[in-house]
Amino acid sequence: MKNDHIENIVRLALAEDVGIGDITTFLVVDSEITAQAEIMARQDMVVAGMEAAHRTFEQVDASIKFDRMVNDGDVIDSGVIMARVSGPAGSILTAERVALNFLMRLSGVATLTARFVGMVSAHNVKIVDTRKTTPGMRALEKAAVRAGGGGNHRFGLFDGVLIKDNHIAAAGSITQAVTRAKAGAPHTIKVEVEVEDLQELEEAIEAGADAVLLDNMAPAEMRKAVTIAKGRVLLEASGGVTLDTVEQAAASGVDIISIGALTHSAPATDISLNFILGDVGQG
Repeated sequence: MKNDHIENIVRLALAEDVGIGDITTFLVVDSEITAQAEIMARQDMVVAGMEAAHRTFEQVDASIKFDRMVNDGDVIDSGVIMARVSGPAGSILTAERVALNFLMRLSGVATLTARFVGMVSAHNVKIVDTRKTTPGMRALEKAAVRAGGGGNHRFGLFDGVLIKDNHIAAAGSITQAVTRAKAGAPHTIKVEVEVEDLQELEEAIEAGADAVLLDNMAPAEMRKAVTIAKGRVLLEASGGVTLDTVEQAAASGVDIISIGALTHSAPATDISLNFILGDVGQG
């Protein structure tokens, strides 16, 4: 069964790029010409976005054949053929940019995630994403994080309680905010609260929080937080964690490290589509 969400995202992306039609291809390429093309990795990477790329070609022209050579989560070297595409040359050209955009963007997220995960492999800690995603792309970007070996934080505002500083200000205190959340939330949903110092951590624990987000704490302060918590709550480190600092955060003993950069700052990978010479001709 097709994933309707992916279908909708692809449809929007094609509407944005193609609009009423691909003028260049219409004017330059004979509609009878068929071709074969290869999608190639031009750098080492972790693959993500294959389904979105496949659906892009399919939506442009159902007669295009898309053969996957790799799958999401595969670690590949530069020069590896990721997929082979065959069908009407004009249709392949029309779909090319959108399909590559999905692959480059999502493989970039997976590749960066894998780097973070690799940096903390010696520690019992989980790397997760945040809600700092590209509007409309959250499901695909969170899937790419999983492809890179990371985990997902809450998907949206509807599936988890995370009490942040402005919630606390509006409620009056950490204790008030946590008490209200615990009283109203279903038993299946954990209540997490963001704290900025160790005093707030202690208040959150006493109020009955299930998890505490340590906001922008230095590794030394994180270690103190772990000592204070004594396993009574799940501890999440968040805020400004980079590849240079993630190992220090992991070594503090926290349970989770959430990193917005996985989705908001991942550099796109380099991927190309090239026609195979000699395989372009009349259909």
